[in-house]
Amino acid sequence: MSKAPSLADALFAKLEARIVSGEMPAGSRFPSQKEIAESEQVSRTVVREAVARLGAQGFAVARRGSGVYVPETVQYRAFQVTPEELSELSDVVKLLEMRLAIETEMAALAAARRTLADVSAMRLALRKIAELRDDPAAAAKADAAFHMTIAHATQNHYYVRLMEFLGVRLVPPRSLALRDQPARAYQKYAEKVHAEHEAIVEAIVRMDPARARAAARRHMQESLTRHTAVSDHLDVEKVAPVTSKK
Repeated sequence: MSKAPSLADALFAKLEARIVSGEMPAGSRFPSQKEIAESEQVSRTVVREAVARLGAQGFAVARRGSGVYVPETVQYRAFQVTPEELSELSDVVKLLEMRLAIETEMAALAAARRTLADVSAMRLALRKIAELRDDPAAAAKADAAFHMTIAHATQNHYYVRLMEFLGVRLVPPRSLALRDQPARAYQKYAEKVHAEHEAIVEAIVRMDPARARAAARRHMQESLTRHTAVSDHLDVEKVAPVTSKK
């Protein structure tokens, strides 16, 4: 089941929305903790937690003896995907939708520009994934490393920086798509993903951008389909007990 948002979560979202909308523009001073607590009818502990999170994400800055302000650089805040945002399968699906667009073109560019060293790195990464297939968490890290080798092969450091930022969030743990499935399902899943990876590498080796683009799209679409199906199934399970009542 989805975890209900805490009071601090709700207050963080409300304050963030005010900043993003311009209601609290860059340079403006936050109300005092007491004022926020009274207006939102929450404790000061909740306010402190929400404001601390705003500070961690670049929405607030404390000035000694003066208070908390919306930083002047808030409009340049970097795009972020936090681990907390990927705690639900539905959020993982949204990230996969974004990756579908990015990684297809990344693979095509890698096919056009790859070096022999890039190919060796990809093949080494594939072997590492195969060695760790019985450890879902380790396999996810190795999988992310494989996608990083493709980013490097583009010879475009912005792709590399984006992949570094996403890190292990690139690859959902296989336990998400295989909830309550027998051990054999994990093995079949690993074999299918390996075949999809091999197809991408083969196209990059042949320096065939169109084929690499198609292979990457197929891989990402398969992952998206798998996780969407599980997410839809879980949504049905959530409402089934309610609709079955007479």
